[in-house]
Amino acid sequence: MRVLVTGGAGFIGSHVVEALRRRGHETVVLDVRRNSGDDVRSPDAVAGALAGVDAVCHQAAKVGLGDGVSDAAAYVSANDLGTAVLVAAMAEAGVRRLVLAGSMVVYGEGRYTCPRHGAVRPGPRAVADLDAGRFEPACPRCRAPLSPGLVGEDAPADPRNVYAATKLAQEHLAAAWARCTGGSAVSLRYHNVYGPRMPRDTPYAGVASIFRSALARGESPRVFEDGRQRRDFVHVRDVAAANVLALEADFAPGLLTPYNTGSGDPRTVGEMAGALAAAHGGPEPRITGEYRLGDVRHITADSARLRRDLGWRPGVGFAEGMREFAADERT
Repeated sequence: MRVLVTGGAGFIGSHVVEALRRRGHETVVLDVRRNSGDDVRSPDAVAGALAGVDAVCHQAAKVGLGDGVSDAAAYVSANDLGTAVLVAAMAEAGVRRLVLAGSMVVYGEGRYTCPRHGAVRPGPRAVADLDAGRFEPACPRCRAPLSPGLVGEDAPADPRNVYAATKLAQEHLAAAWARCTGGSAVSLRYHNVYGPRMPRDTPYAGVASIFRSALARGESPRVFEDGRQRRDFVHVRDVAAANVLALEADFAPGLLTPYNTGSGDPRTVGEMAGALAAAHGGPEPRITGEYRLGDVRHITADSARLRRDLGWRPGVGFAEGMREFAADERT
């Protein structure tokens, strides 16, 4: 199979390219890192890259929480305009297979249970609560403490920041393309991906990369809130393997199928910072109590559907992955 990988020179995309080639597939890379003209927002560049292609793996995106809403136009341009140009060109070229780099951020807060009211969906956390160090969401009906759980793909979308809104819009565009063309689309809703080649020293880098850069400077990782916020840290090679399986599988035409893509081993951000610092040889993390208004408290995935349908299993454990990441000189 000949596969176009947008963003194929980037963090996740480069691992997808390697995984595809190991499986014997031919890859075409469209990435501005390699050629400034290879922009997914350029109809000519995309049309040229699609020549002879059987499937597309769309990884190109502007990622991270960013700067509130000041860079909203940049996010929408890179993520949503880029996806719109891509699916329009795919429709014209007759390419009918798409795997999209989705994100768990489309859910907003994760799944919560109230001891009195059962499953509930708390709204955005109030500034007054965050300023007072009350980081845990309370039941919106009785204000009781909530128990976080795993989020399934059928949970309603509730994006809480600009990046999240653009990732949901990408899914809607891909779904519209699938309906209009009879193509099949898959959105792999990544959780916190980490590993070799992770971007560093930018406000758009993931939290693991920010901590790793601090350690490389001899500084303590600065952990926001109380460090107890839960995430699912999944290794980039496992994410690349999920992309290959999704590209090779047969899906019903005319639909977009979402899959949570997480390790299934939730950890707190403080626990991750501690493991990374220990593997690096220190210094110890520092809990700051600071917060970012667009952040959610807990978001962890139920990836059972991906395991069941595609036979995917993560192969890199948390401790092993953190040791490798701590030793990665390219990060």
